[in-house]
Amino acid sequence: WFHKHTGRVLTTTQSMVEQLESKGLTGYIVPWTRGVDREIFDPALRTKRAGEVVLVCVSRVSREKNLDDFCSLDYFGARKIMVGDGPYREELESKYPNVEFVGYKTGRELATYYANADVFVFPSRWETFGIVMIEAMACGTPVAAYPTQGPLDVVEQGVTGFLRENLKQSITECLVLDRNRVEQASHRWSWEEAWRIFRDNLVEKF
Repeated sequence: WFHKHTGRVLTTTQSMVEQLESKGLTGYIVPWTRGVDREIFDPALRTKRAGEVVLVCVSRVSREKNLDDFCSLDYFGARKIMVGDGPYREELESKYPNVEFVGYKTGRELATYYANADVFVFPSRWETFGIVMIEAMACGTPVAAYPTQGPLDVVEQGVTGFLRENLKQSITECLVLDRNRVEQASHRWSWEEAWRIFRDNLVEKF
């Protein structure tokens, strides 16, 4: 009753467009992408040397983010770093002493964690987009995630990451991806493109 009077409805992804249409929402529904600031999220921040595998997850630390799947990963020799804060952090820290909880980070400090990860692990199964994935890609870091809404719209299989029901398999496959190619492919996610979509869908007032 509310949206039927609008000239355009902008939503996050094509799968969200399809979901809204399946719920009976009619009208002109358009996927409106997101972007990253490439002056902040930069592959040049990477200083890590070959050897130890570093897995990073960036998220609000709450139950609905399915973070136990990341924290409980038994990936031989891997260092797991959880970036973020929230109501579930204290419980996770007590359950998983082998995971490094570094708290909430922003700007270049956050980007440094992305850039120095070998794989960005995204365990959530319930996302409309997941901007942290494109932040990781902009730093050249491939994404290991489940084949669910959000990752399916963002990750280019075999190019910017892998989507598998087995996260360990996804991580292993991500480790052989070309980081330069990950960063190059990530340029489809830009604020310039987000602005273009918004501009092109403005409706004249009569």
